[in-house]
Amino acid sequence: MLTGACCKCPFSLSAFKRSLSVAPRGCGSASPPRSLLPGWRLGERGLQEAARARSAVRPASFYRHSAFFCLSCQESMSESLRTCYVYLNQTSRSFAAVIQALDGELRHAVCIFYLVLRALDTVEDDMTIPLDKKVPMLNDFHTFLYQDEWCFTESQEKDRQVLNDFPTISLEFRNLAQEYRDVISDICHRMGVGMADFLEKKVGSMKEWDQYCHYVAGLVGIGLSQLFSASQLEDAEVGQDTKLANSMGLFLQKTNIIRDYLEDTQEGRAFWPKEAWSQFAGRLEDLAQPEKLESALSCLNLLITDALRHVPDVITYLSRLRNQSVFNFCAIPQVMAIATLSSCYNNPMVFKGVVKIRKGQAVTLMMEATNMRAVHTIISHHSEEILQKVSLTDPSRDKTLHILALIREKSTLSQSSFPSRTHHLSPMYLSAAMLLAALSWQYLSTTAAQAQGTSDMQGK
Repeated sequence: MLTGACCKCPFSLSAFKRSLSVAPRGCGSASPPRSLLPGWRLGERGLQEAARARSAVRPASFYRHSAFFCLSCQESMSESLRTCYVYLNQTSRSFAAVIQALDGELRHAVCIFYLVLRALDTVEDDMTIPLDKKVPMLNDFHTFLYQDEWCFTESQEKDRQVLNDFPTISLEFRNLAQEYRDVISDICHRMGVGMADFLEKKVGSMKEWDQYCHYVAGLVGIGLSQLFSASQLEDAEVGQDTKLANSMGLFLQKTNIIRDYLEDTQEGRAFWPKEAWSQFAGRLEDLAQPEKLESALSCLNLLITDALRHVPDVITYLSRLRNQSVFNFCAIPQVMAIATLSSCYNNPMVFKGVVKIRKGQAVTLMMEATNMRAVHTIISHHSEEILQKVSLTDPSRDKTLHILALIREKSTLSQSSFPSRTHHLSPMYLSAAMLLAALSWQYLSTTAAQAQGTSDMQGK
């Protein structure tokens, strides 16, 4: 067991942001935050949407409790661990609230896991690093976890502080229990090799799309699942079933890729598989042309149908979880994902702007996704929404109807396990989920206001 575990409440995020100012051990200074790792971006955006909804409710005692619990957390953690949580808040922003709501020592393990992968991803994203230098760095990055003083000060990326001060992160990695270190090091190694492999290779076939999503998101799901089991908060089966864990990551990543078509193509990035889009256009960017709308929607619906095939695995995975904090951590991004796909299906706005779920809807999803019965209701609702949009002439119609039927069947069968699952819920945890939504609203409203008034969002 780790010593000095901080308190078990989700209130510490906003106060961490306001009250902690820790000088890094490594070389260089911190920089403004950026978006999440690919596999976790969807939960981040969903939380941001929820934060902006004016219908969210903040309890009257919110600010008093936030300050109290933050003080408790600070007193029980080392300076280097506090620094890691500062970096977590800077680089993951709102999703840090979900990480910090995890129980016990698992919270620290997931925090360090996130920062290690964030550092790896920052190397992969930095286009100023030449390939002959970047490829060995990606392949060997896992070895830097055991090098006390390794840091990289040449990055120009927004999240470069996790590389500048990597000695602090690697120190806290080495302070974790061996079972956590083994998981994090292994996933870091496999992800680095995969990233290096795709540096000069575009996503061609649907199989390669699955492979790419596995490297950048499926491995995150596998690693998190193994951490859940290592903590003994979840059964060993959760960490051993890598197929289900991989599907959790692929579903989120494919949703990100589908939704972000316009942003990616405008910035010269191509993540839609050529095997799909080449059926409908000569170039990927041609799908945004008005005269190509029918073909574009056919391609869009094909990819959404492919993403939906992971939903039965998502249902099985979530139904196995027993710890409430882990369940909330996993379920919220997944319900955000299916709501996003429902909004994107057959929607021309994917090729004209940004498709977002409604703000009030995001809050509702966060507060309701606390048990399998609610998750089934959410999945069934959005599956039915997609079903109502399926065109008689859509080329993927038969496949779409088939996977929607499988989702319906899986949901029906899974509901027979409700009694055993609901026995693990408590009013305290259900209330905590509502407070988590309130926390996200408060924190992100604050950071959004800060972003409008200043270019420096690093906390003072």
